[in-house]
Amino acid sequence: MDLFDQQDGKSDNRPLADRMRPRSLDEYVGQDHLLGADSLLRRAVVEDRLFSVIFWGPPGSGKTTLARIMAQETKSHFIGFSAVLSGVKEIRGVVEEATELWRHQRRRTILFVDEIHRFNKAQQDAFLPHVESGLITLIGATTENPSFEVIAPLLSRMRVLTLKPFTEEDLSGIVRRALADSERGLGGLGIEIEPEALSHIVWSADGDARSALNSLEAAASVMDNSGETGRRITRAFVEEAIQKKALQYDKSGEEHYNLISAFHKSLRGSDPDAALYWLGRMLMAGEDPLYVARRLIRFASEDVGNADPRALTVTIDAMQAYHFLGLPEGELALAQAAVYLATAPKSNSLYAGYGRVRQTIEKTGTLPVPLHIRNAPTKLMKELDYGKGYLYAHDFADAYIPQEYLPDELRGKGPQFYQPTDRGYEKIIGERLEQWRKIREANAAKKEKP
Repeated sequence: MDLFDQQDGKSDNRPLADRMRPRSLDEYVGQDHLLGADSLLRRAVVEDRLFSVIFWGPPGSGKTTLARIMAQETKSHFIGFSAVLSGVKEIRGVVEEATELWRHQRRRTILFVDEIHRFNKAQQDAFLPHVESGLITLIGATTENPSFEVIAPLLSRMRVLTLKPFTEEDLSGIVRRALADSERGLGGLGIEIEPEALSHIVWSADGDARSALNSLEAAASVMDNSGETGRRITRAFVEEAIQKKALQYDKSGEEHYNLISAFHKSLRGSDPDAALYWLGRMLMAGEDPLYVARRLIRFASEDVGNADPRALTVTIDAMQAYHFLGLPEGELALAQAAVYLATAPKSNSLYAGYGRVRQTIEKTGTLPVPLHIRNAPTKLMKELDYGKGYLYAHDFADAYIPQEYLPDELRGKGPQFYQPTDRGYEKIIGERLEQWRKIREANAAKKEKP
């Protein structure tokens, strides 16, 4: 049986990733934080009480599929178009169609806009009255932060739901389902897959379900054309299909994680020889050098931080150098960055401090910005005391004047988020912060005097 022949004898040349789109919430894999048993989105679909929403997530995280399922399960009319190809004229056409459907059939219209961040202000403005009136339920999909790309009036009328990359367990399940599904997948072909081949497909997809299914389909095609009598996808078929050499790891992929762990801990332990060794082991095993570069960049902020602010610049320069040089010359730039990080002073104060910030925000929510540090570009804002009492630091000695910048609810109650060490440049930062603390205390003492 040919790879693209279906069991009913008909041909379906759609890509496997499109054929395998889930058709219901029960078929949908992953995104449990959005689709759990008692989640807001699941209840909205089940109870047919949809709201306009923006799905923000990386490619292949199921944004389009989820929009189609919402329309299917609520029996809504689904219209989809891309912000790249459509404009205000097309939006007017959608509004007219939605009006007629509601007038004659009392049927809701779901308008799905892929890459909604590409719409300009005028195009986004065109949605406003129809979203607010409920004529259309707008579902936007974007890989960009909607806070920066979607106009505030539209954003305020929609909920932003974040989709995460699929986990390795999710992707393994998605690939296995495609191999077993006789109706839409490859189940009628009697194909098996080696564990190493499955692990490499999942690793290469990097959280992208579409990429995983595309790789599976390509590997099946390579197998189909290999001339071999077996119906088993091997690691070699996957490597040939996606043109990315598999890491030399065991069936569970454990060795991949062992190597990156050894590399990271060698950097943290300030051992440049071990860091170079484990770097070489990863690269010679076929690891993606840009994956290593990303780990170096993260390490620069997480484990070096402001003890040596240059570390971040060095790692980003190494990544750019690799982009410019490629293999094998670019590996030397990664090696240079690794030795720099291993021999740099270490501090995780930035990492720990930001963790405390996240915990505080989760507990306290969106506290209002104090009036005196708000901007006041309009007369109304000035009348509401925006910016009143703000002290411009450059008007004072050493460009410093004690002033509150945290929300009122956190003053004197929250932790000191950033606590520098006495290592490297952080020692200078600590001395500077201590000097400012003494100025604040002296200033407070003056205000307390009768």
